[in-house]
Amino acid sequence: MLNHWMTHLKGYVFVELTGVYTERLLNACLHNGLAIWSIRKLREDRIGFHIALKDIMVLKALRKQYECKVYFKKRHGLPFLLLSMKKRSGFTIGLVSFFILMLVCSQMVWGIQVKGGSPKIANEVQLAATELGIKRGTFQAQLPPVEKIQQEIQQRVTDATWIGVRQKGTIYEFEIVEHQLPEEAELLSPRHLVASKKAVIHKLFVEHGHPEVKVNDYVMPGDLLVSGTIGTKEDRMQTVPAKGQVLGEIWYTSKVSVPLEASFTTLTGKHSSRYALTFNDWRVPIWGFGKPDYPEVQEFEKEQSFDLFGWEFPISLTHKEIHETYSFNRTYTEEEAKQVGMEQAEHELRERLPDDAEILSGKLLHEAVDNGKVNLTIHYQVIEDITKEKPIIQGD
Repeated sequence: MLNHWMTHLKGYVFVELTGVYTERLLNACLHNGLAIWSIRKLREDRIGFHIALKDIMVLKALRKQYECKVYFKKRHGLPFLLLSMKKRSGFTIGLVSFFILMLVCSQMVWGIQVKGGSPKIANEVQLAATELGIKRGTFQAQLPPVEKIQQEIQQRVTDATWIGVRQKGTIYEFEIVEHQLPEEAELLSPRHLVASKKAVIHKLFVEHGHPEVKVNDYVMPGDLLVSGTIGTKEDRMQTVPAKGQVLGEIWYTSKVSVPLEASFTTLTGKHSSRYALTFNDWRVPIWGFGKPDYPEVQEFEKEQSFDLFGWEFPISLTHKEIHETYSFNRTYTEEEAKQVGMEQAEHELRERLPDDAEILSGKLLHEAVDNGKVNLTIHYQVIEDITKEKPIIQGD
């Protein structure tokens, strides 16, 4: 069996043989030990086969003895590839230069990433890495091993518990773990809890202090809800930091206006793509030139990096999609505008309320159409925490 790898390295040719004694010539080639394979009959007087490049001269000498003609049809293998590259020296030099440039760039540092830690410690790690020579454009062979870098950084930045260093291709990553100090117990000074808004008491949850109101009481801003003074004169009164939650029922009024005619923008489905190679701050377009003939557009862009066996190349592929948009006007009926206004008012109210507030109900108080707009006044019933701290001043 022929060694196909060696055959490609040394080169081989597909030959067509024609003449009166083609079979005799073929037998003579085999008798002389020529490397011939894939023999097939093309026509009555023509035979095709592959022959090793080194045996061509012997074939030429034998064909004269048997009055045959030899036609060399296809050339394969490394020698012919090198010959072709020699003829196209400009392309060959450019291709080789590109791979050399990629190899050189892959051996350099192109990025430093610091993860975790406060901005102060992250800046210290960045400065320490720069002092060790870890900066963009430095050859990785000039840098110490990762373990040595980690040890040096740890010694220089003492405010961090641990600093991990990892090399990912052309990027050095630094991961910081800071000292985790136990949280100090909150020290509260004596205080009352008073009402921050006008409301009707809905529920009370008192942890410390004495409740001064009960459910269904009506309170005004500043009214005492939970007193920080506990005990009686006989039991020696004392002050404590009042703590608890008082939920109150509050009423809000929202006013919104919804135009009966509104403008919208949507995508038509037509789009064109642009591709470019990005190297540092350079961008070279490779596909999609010219400007699309769209009256209105919206652009979306994403970037994809390349890595090989953990080595990340400093070149990325940028894909930009340019979508055609279409603007149109929409007309609402009064009922539709009313529904949109109700939803808009509730959304705006939720933006103003605390996260734990609950909207119980919403009631439309007034509706009017004026100058092409539907004007709504909506009343909302909301449950939320109404407590506010008030320090207890000595002598009160």
